[in-house]
Order: sequence, then C-alpha cells, then structure tokens
Amino acid sequence: YPDYRGKGCVDESGFVYAIGEKFAPGPSACPCLCTEEGPLCIQPECPRLHPRCIHVDTTQCCPQCKERKNYCEFRGKTYQTLEEFMVSPCERCRCEANGEVLCTVSACPQTECVDPVYEPDQCCPICKNGPNCFAETLVIPAGREVKTDECTICHCTYEEGTWRIERQAMCTRHECK
Repeated sequence: YPDYRGKGCVDESGFVYAIGEKFAPGPSACPCLCTEEGPLCIQPECPRLHPRCIHVDTTQCCPQCKERKNYCEFRGKTYQTLEEFMVSPCERCRCEANGEVLCTVSACPQTECVDPVYEPDQCCPICKNGPNCFAETLVIPAGREVKTDECTICHCTYEEGTWRIERQAMCTRHECK
C-alpha cells in the first residue's frame, strides 16, 4: 500500500481522501475540504429550527425538526391545535396551528337602561327592568310620564327598536298650588 501520510485526509471509517477532495468525516458531520494542513470544515448556515420544535434530529450536518408541538398551553391548560374554547363569557380563544393562542373579546351593544345587570355566564349586561332613564337620582321606565313630586312630571325619550335612549329624563315643572 502506498504511504498516504500528509497526502490526504481520513474519515471516521478509515477511508482516505486526496488533497482538494470534499468529504464528510462522519455521518453527522458537515462536509469538509481535504487540505495539506488537514480537514478544513466549515459549518454552513443551517435553517433555523421552528420555535415549537420538541424533537430535533442531529444525525445530519444541519439539525432538523422531527416533531413540532401540536398543542397550545394557555392559562395553565392544554388545548389541541385548532380547538376553540371560552375563557370567560366574553372571551373566545382558538389554538392556532403555530401553537399560539388568539382570543377575541365580544363587544356589547349599548344598553337601553341605566341599571343594567351582569348575569353569571352571560357576557353582556341585560336590562331586567326594561328600558329606563334617570330623573335626577330616580330611575323611571321609558315611554311613560312619571310624577316625581307634586310639581314635576318626567319622561324618558325612547325610540323603540333603535337601542337609543336618553340617559336623563325630560322633566317639566308646573305651578304648584
């Protein structure tokens, strides 16, 4: 056998490469160039691993993602990809394919009363006493004239079906006897 010392490079399995040849020293190593000074190995720029990667394969030059996380963690609970869930009566969320959780909050329409009530398991407040308004500090029903004292008559201006109500009643004072 000819003497290869100083004339080439040897890989992990003992195979000899000539000067100027490219070779991989081992199965997980990046390619090297055989030079007179020995192997010159340069780590190539590898693609970045996905942030949700939970199993990385390092048997090749560049690490590769073998398995991504297919669930989301949100407020201490785990949800499957594309699963929708409610975190409050007003907040609907979804576990996206990238492992992020996106939430939307319901917008409530303006109430047609000045004394709305929040019910458990309901997002928006409801008017249990129907449409109404303030006559100073008194709450009076809409659509009816109400005598607040001997000399004053008040009423709420309310447009049925439009959700528009004046919060303060229109009051008129009369001459008292």
